Amino acid sequence: MTQPSTAPPAPPPAPAPSPDGTPAGPSGTRPGGDSAGGPPGTVRRAWTARLRQAARAEPGRLRAIGALLAALLVLFGAVTAWQVSGRQAAADAVIEHSQPLSADAARIHRALADADTAASSGFLAGGDEPREVRARYDEEIRRASQLLADAAANSAGSRTAERQIAVLNRGLPVYTGLVEAARADNRQGLPLGGAYLRYANEKMRGELLPAARKLYTAETTRLDNDYADARAWPLLAIGTGAVALAALGWAQVRTFRRTNRVFNPGLLGAGAATLVLLVWLVAGHGTARHGLGESDTKGARSLQALNEAWTASLRARGDENMTLVARGGGAVYEDSYRKQMAGILGGQRLGEPGEGLLPDARALADDAAGRDAVKEAERAVEEWQRRHVAARAKDDSGEYDAAVRQVIGAKGSTGESFDRVDRSLSRAAAHEQDQFDRAARQGRGRLTGLPAGAWALAVLGAAAAVVGIGRRLAEYR
Repeated sequence: MTQPSTAPPAPPPAPAPSPDGTPAGPSGTRPGGDSAGGPPGTVRRAWTARLRQAARAEPGRLRAIGALLAALLVLFGAVTAWQVSGRQAAADAVIEHSQPLSADAARIHRALADADTAASSGFLAGGDEPREVRARYDEEIRRASQLLADAAANSAGSRTAERQIAVLNRGLPVYTGLVEAARADNRQGLPLGGAYLRYANEKMRGELLPAARKLYTAETTRLDNDYADARAWPLLAIGTGAVALAALGWAQVRTFRRTNRVFNPGLLGAGAATLVLLVWLVAGHGTARHGLGESDTKGARSLQALNEAWTASLRARGDENMTLVARGGGAVYEDSYRKQMAGILGGQRLGEPGEGLLPDARALADDAAGRDAVKEAERAVEEWQRRHVAARAKDDSGEYDAAVRQVIGAKGSTGESFDRVDRSLSRAAAHEQDQFDRAARQGRGRLTGLPAGAWALAVLGAAAAVVGIGRRLAEYR
């Protein structure tokens, strides 16, 4: 009986090639490809399609809107905190750094000019120099040295200031050495003392005072820059807040149109937090800007005008003394005296407006106390000029000793008038410094708490927006 033959098992069917001709691998996968049957990128395209489908559905749109609103509110808080912190730092620099440095630079200028004036006054007194005049010279030199040391420690970053401080530190010992040589010769009655004093005066006028002037200008420029930074509007923060508020308004309107509900509590709370922060930002910075502006116009600028007038009066006094020290050869000093006086009063009558330093300072004073002190200085300057004319008449007629008494005497002298100018300007400067301090600190105080408040309100608003959108999403479950 014939046995049926056993046929070999049929081989498994070969995997069908893919449309691009790539043979499929085991389990329907192709080398380097995606899962069964799809070409490369199928999974990625599938996920993209799902995301698009979700975005076209209302729940997906709501999630996207919620994320966008939260991001906008957090961004608003971050930008506000950043920009307001920058304004606070600039206001701090105005109050604690640049204005004090500018005031110190002005004091250096005045101290040097005052020391030079005291040196020439003591020289005119002869070998028996008055003790109070010598004490004034020593005090002004000491003050200038101390202020220079402080300026050197606090002027890092300003190359101009550092260069001028170096010039002053090198030149001041040379100047004091020349003054001491002049005194020594003067005590012995040697005419060489006058030459030493003139050389010292040239050192002061040609090197030290110009360097002090440049230092003052550099520090005043730094003060102006800090003022500009502190008062600049935070436009980026305001713009971001406006965009966030508009986006919240749009989301509220969209919710109303789709649900016919007038308010969404979450979105309403987010809008309220955003509006509060935006109003706080604009109002707080506006009042801070106003306060800092007042500290500038009613304090810093008044001080600058007073410093200019004060230094000019010191230089005029020094020129007046040096005219007599030169004994007939002081025409250049007399010309300088007249220029300084013309700059101080501006060629105007007392109380009239003009372009002089004292009329400018009087115009910048914002209250009676400041104006009265400047007016007193103006009256003293006019008295000084009248007495100076009398002293020059005596000197020109050969009455040298009488002319010296008219200049440095205790009563009825130009020195007495100069002391009145000095006291009046000192009182006016102290008043304006107090005005500056009060206005600047009040302005800076308007920004207190705003950076931290910005973060708190922004986070609160973002949370409220997410909760509001979440309530809408719950309706689809």
